[in-house]
Amino acid sequence: MNAPPPFSLLAELTHRCPLHCVYCSNPLHLTHHDRELATEDWRRVLREAAAIGVVQVGFSGGEPLVRPDLEELVGLARELGLYTNLITSGIGLTAARAGALAASGLNSVQLSIQASEAGLADRVAGYKAHKLKAEAARLVREAELPLTMNVVLHRLNIDHLQGIIDLCLEWGAERLELANTQYYGWALLNREQLLPSPTQLQRAERVFALEKARLHGRAELIWVIPDYYERLPKPCMGGWGRIALTVAPDGLALPCPTAGSIRTLRFDSVRDRDLGWIWRESPAFNAYRGQGWMPEPCRSCPRREVDFGGCRCQAFGLTGEAARTDPVCQWSPDHHLVEAALAEASRADSVSLRRLAYRAQANSAPVDQAGQQERGHGSDVDGGFVGR
Repeated sequence: MNAPPPFSLLAELTHRCPLHCVYCSNPLHLTHHDRELATEDWRRVLREAAAIGVVQVGFSGGEPLVRPDLEELVGLARELGLYTNLITSGIGLTAARAGALAASGLNSVQLSIQASEAGLADRVAGYKAHKLKAEAARLVREAELPLTMNVVLHRLNIDHLQGIIDLCLEWGAERLELANTQYYGWALLNREQLLPSPTQLQRAERVFALEKARLHGRAELIWVIPDYYERLPKPCMGGWGRIALTVAPDGLALPCPTAGSIRTLRFDSVRDRDLGWIWRESPAFNAYRGQGWMPEPCRSCPRREVDFGGCRCQAFGLTGEAARTDPVCQWSPDHHLVEAALAEASRADSVSLRRLAYRAQANSAPVDQAGQQERGHGSDVDGGFVGR
């Protein structure tokens, strides 16, 4: 099938990460560090990406700062004319590395935080990270790099939205993405504890609307919709294999960051195939392009050119079949699965942090502020939590 050129590439350099975020969308089984693509592999991937029309690359993970070749890869991407964005927890960023990244041509930084208050933020992350993130924001500003901040919202922190916005502005963010949790990976495993109640969501939406109007022209606020509360599905990633692709740490090329969760598809690796061939010809990328795969009610729905049947990963995660209509859709035969989750969220008034499962390391110790691996740091944050 003819596919338009992809707009962006998400380069997941590693799954190693000092954090253990309970909403992490990375796979439950992370890539071991000895299976990561080598520098030369990533250099080839970047060249192939530029050749097929990619104009923007996000360097992500895990935590991309654990890769000593990050500056080299950023530099090559800029030589190829690609816009570069670093998506980071900030842990491991030093003044020297911030300066080196700026000198390599990095265009922007997206820094994540978990909450406005250190105690909650550190518990959600499973690591004493909040103070280090404040320092990272300062280093980004001193390196004169544009700073976007990203906060994943859920039951544990959504009531603190005003404080989160105030903190991000205090730290110098020019852009703030308020991303309501998308339920894949660890987030789906922890959904019962993370899905906010309708009342929480309504309060947060009012805060967002007021702050967006107040900050107009001073800072950009973006609200990523909580699709479980929508009646119609989102056009996931602009449609399967339409505008973006991801390369995972082990080299698998994916139509979106969470597509690897679909176990009924075989994804090709950039170790074996050219990225252009994968984008245009691979069976996995073509599996859900167009409309031929669509079941009813999608096939006859007037929105099929708008939402493309919704999210394939969500369909698989909730039903075990990626080709089913996204259960978020009010007309999906599986919509009762989402309604049941919402009913449970409406009944629940609180959640015990000790019931949450934390993502494991990909054979990596945490990384301290100087970028050194440090055994045991932060182990007192979450005590006896499940999954540690």
